[in-house]
Amino acid sequence: MLDAAPRGSLRERMPAERWPQGLEERSRELRGSWKRKGKDAAEDVNVTFEDQQKINKFARNTSRITELKEEIEVKKKQLQNLEDACEDIMLADDDCLMVPYQIGDVFISHSQEETQEMLEEAKKNLQEEIDALESRVESIQRVLADLKVQLYAKFGSNINLEADES
Repeated sequence: MLDAAPRGSLRERMPAERWPQGLEERSRELRGSWKRKGKDAAEDVNVTFEDQQKINKFARNTSRITELKEEIEVKKKQLQNLEDACEDIMLADDDCLMVPYQIGDVFISHSQEETQEMLEEAKKNLQEEIDALESRVESIQRVLADLKVQLYAKFGSNINLEADES
């Protein structure tokens, strides 16, 4: 006949020195938090449909800002590449040198002066795109700030609207 598995808590079955490191402290913390729950429990706040819409809007806008910031970084790298190309062309000594310039999938050879003008135009257009994206980020940040005020006013510490720094 087989013996049944030992009954009782982990504390009764295994000596404390064999417990994984930190388990004793975590166990005490959890027992303490259960005891405090009745006293320090956050008040229940009714979440209305409008509140849920605001929370969803906040989440969508936060996600959109992240996407826009990533797009801005990509465009800034492209702008830096264009600036580097302009500097390289200026440093070239041979004025009659034909410089290949990529348009789509094709490289077309232009004089240094024409290539320089095309690069300056591309830089100008790219900077305008970056400025437009940064403007959109700022407008979304204003919306987020307004939503934060409204949501924290209603939910207080029961809601966390701060971005994780991971």
